Amino acid sequence: MTTFRDSLAPLRHAPFRHLVTGRVVSLLGNAVAPIALAFAVLDLTRSPVALGLVVGARSLTNVLFVLFGGVLADRLPRHLVMVGSGVLAALTQAAVAALVLTGTATIPLLIGLSAVNGMVSAIAMPATAALVPQTVPAHLLTPANALNRLGGNTAMIAGASLGGVLVAAVGPGWGLAADAATFALSALAFALVRVPDVRDRGTPRDSTLHELRVGWTEFVSRSWVWSVVLAFMFINAAHSGGMNVLGPTVADATIGRSGWGTVLAVHTAGMVAGAVLALRLRLRRPLLVGCVSMLGFVVPMVALAELPYLPVLMAAGFLAGVAAEQFAIAWDSSLQRHVPADRLARVYSYDMLGSFLAIPVGQVAAGPLAAWIGTRNALLCAAAVMVLAVAGMLTNRGVRHLRADTPVTPAAVAREPAPVAA
Repeated sequence: MTTFRDSLAPLRHAPFRHLVTGRVVSLLGNAVAPIALAFAVLDLTRSPVALGLVVGARSLTNVLFVLFGGVLADRLPRHLVMVGSGVLAALTQAAVAALVLTGTATIPLLIGLSAVNGMVSAIAMPATAALVPQTVPAHLLTPANALNRLGGNTAMIAGASLGGVLVAAVGPGWGLAADAATFALSALAFALVRVPDVRDRGTPRDSTLHELRVGWTEFVSRSWVWSVVLAFMFINAAHSGGMNVLGPTVADATIGRSGWGTVLAVHTAGMVAGAVLALRLRLRRPLLVGCVSMLGFVVPMVALAELPYLPVLMAAGFLAGVAAEQFAIAWDSSLQRHVPADRLARVYSYDMLGSFLAIPVGQVAAGPLAAWIGTRNALLCAAAVMVLAVAGMLTNRGVRHLRADTPVTPAAVAREPAPVAA
């Protein structure tokens, strides 16, 4: 265990403070946006199909452009990539807000703007993750990732509450306007991040296709990386189908919609608690502990199938939130420690693509599977898939033996950032 003072050590570094500030502000707005957009579309059409098209357009471009985002983040200064994405996101959300507030919104326009917003988000995601090790010394990576996620999870809780208040009080258009403002503010914070470059700008640039191949080589050269991503392809598919599709169905017949909202809120609170716990822990094999912790992520699925009572589901959701954070923080720290800094964003982009690719499959398959074998059995099947995926990760020797005290890969941190106080 470390002291509370030591846990906050990354905040002594100005680049990290600015990075976290920008991320927290943008996630605050991002938590408001889905609520505001959903009610804006429903006010316009009263059609869940239209809402699905608007939301789906963002998800599709998010997947399609994430690999390009990885190349861009390894090719250009990452904080500038995030500034650019923040400005573009602010403009697209401001356009959506203006359309809604003036009563000129149409579904095709909203679909187009959502697609652009998804593309911008895809470009920003690898840069955000890969920038952390440039802002703190290597020995502070774990607490830095924990603080980064703690701030993000807290912002999401506050943003969801704020979104509901804004939509109810002044309408969805102003909620979308607030989201646009947070993106603009986050871009200002990212502009203040000053870090050493990770790439030799004297060497000529290769083609995008070549750089994708280099990133792929880095990704597959470490069996512990691709085995974890492969496992999470199944974990995320099973979890999204079980919790996002079957969970509300079970809740409607048992604990009610307000009860289900409480369960989801408690799950997010568990993520906050998990980040706080990770701040205090110092583990020799964090990736092993993180992967084993994912067994706790299975518990809500089993509870939905066998004991769908509010206290049980709340406890299961909290446990799952704590477990998920142990893995997420260990995973980020492991990648940042062992992957060369000038290729890290591309590895992150392959991680994101592989982890999220099967989520729509799980969501689409959940309903037909429940109709065929029953909701309870479908949930238990999803839980079994998740357990098998965790077991698959643990068969990998690298997952079991990767240590936090292993020296950082020589190229993993281009230059050690100085502890700037202001």
